[in-house]
Amino acid sequence: MITKKNKTVAMKEIRKRIDKVDSKLIPLMVRRSKLVNKALELKTKKSEIVDVRRINQIKNKVIKQTKKLEGNPKLISEIWLSIIKNFIDFERRNFKK
Repeated sequence: MITKKNKTVAMKEIRKRIDKVDSKLIPLMVRRSKLVNKALELKTKKSEIVDVRRINQIKNKVIKQTKKLEGNPKLISEIWLSIIKNFIDFERRNFKK
């Protein structure tokens, strides 16, 4: 039987593990954002910001890797597309050519 106390302890442990994963993801996202900045510097036209072919390549790669890791490909690919959308929005705001 799961008691309220056991549930609270389990939730704290899960959140602690999530925080540990987040602490690994944040430096990778910072690294990715720096690479996006470098890519933005190379773009001479605003139309170069969205590359549908590249986005589809990334999505397919994410789905493939997620399946291999026995994760939820729909969830993870949607998260990834959200990340890409946010970087596209960032590039559009910061394009200065």
